[in-house]
Amino acid sequence: MEKKNILKGVLFVGLGASIYGMLATFVKMSYKDGFTTSEVTTAQFVLGFLGLLILNVIQTKTSKKQLSKPSPKEIKMLMITGTSLGFTSLFYYIAVQYINVSIAIVLLMQSVWFSVVVESFISKKFPNARKVIATIIVLIGTVLATNLINMEVEIDWHGIFWGLLAAASFTMTMFTSNTLATHLPVLRKSITMLSGGMVIVMLFLFFAQIGPLYFDGLKSFYLNFTENTEHIRPFDYSIFWTYGFILALFGTVIPPILFNLGFPNAGLGLGSIISSLELPVSVTMAFMLLGEKVLLIQWGGIVLILLAIVLMNLPSKNEPQEAKAYH
Repeated sequence: MEKKNILKGVLFVGLGASIYGMLATFVKMSYKDGFTTSEVTTAQFVLGFLGLLILNVIQTKTSKKQLSKPSPKEIKMLMITGTSLGFTSLFYYIAVQYINVSIAIVLLMQSVWFSVVVESFISKKFPNARKVIATIIVLIGTVLATNLINMEVEIDWHGIFWGLLAAASFTMTMFTSNTLATHLPVLRKSITMLSGGMVIVMLFLFFAQIGPLYFDGLKSFYLNFTENTEHIRPFDYSIFWTYGFILALFGTVIPPILFNLGFPNAGLGLGSIISSLELPVSVTMAFMLLGEKVLLIQWGGIVLILLAIVLMNLPSKNEPQEAKAYH
């Protein structure tokens, strides 16, 4: 029976990672259809929030036992933590504007070794040899996967900057979401965190698109950071019924539910390894639907990153409880 539960957990985590891996391709497709980062993230978070709200109501009505409620302090902390969800999406989607999806997902995976650094600062201990080796492998894999050696794939350094910021923000999400209010039902915790992320997304919508349209001061401020004036226009609500539903479903509703169903059965170590499927799925989707060029050397780098994730999450003989999610 235990093996069946583990298999079920692996299937849930694998499916969740695969669905999440498709997300950036649809974002890139929405850009090609003329939508802005503000419109894409707003549609994803608003529809995602509504979806989770409906699921929360259904769960509350059908639950046979009293569900735990967050305290005012927990709501505040979860919303603050949830801002990293908004920042991760914004940074990642901005990166996709400048670079290929296959490069952006590799940069997001830098959260693997970012986590090692953060953990070292928190514990005030130098990482063990296994983590150091895994970090070196990730860095080598990144050089190959982004093809920095031959530079046959054109890379915009704006995209590198935003991609690394997305990885940093995602690292914060991983560390904080697994320690705060663990007694809460998954759906209640998710919607509270998503509320914090939606605040960030709405602020970005105002300062990057709506505000500059009506206020000359904000327009001048905005143009100090970018020469792109295409975003300064009225909000295109058609994003909600074209790409919004897919983005919300694939980005903020289905993967978190599948991960929370799968990780308890698969275990954090095995679950983290399986969740790294997001990387090859994202690259394959970009290759098939967007026609992005992915060289053999880049696939080699991707394999190295996956091996590093496996190495980092294998249980240690000396630290049997160490299997943590670094992805």
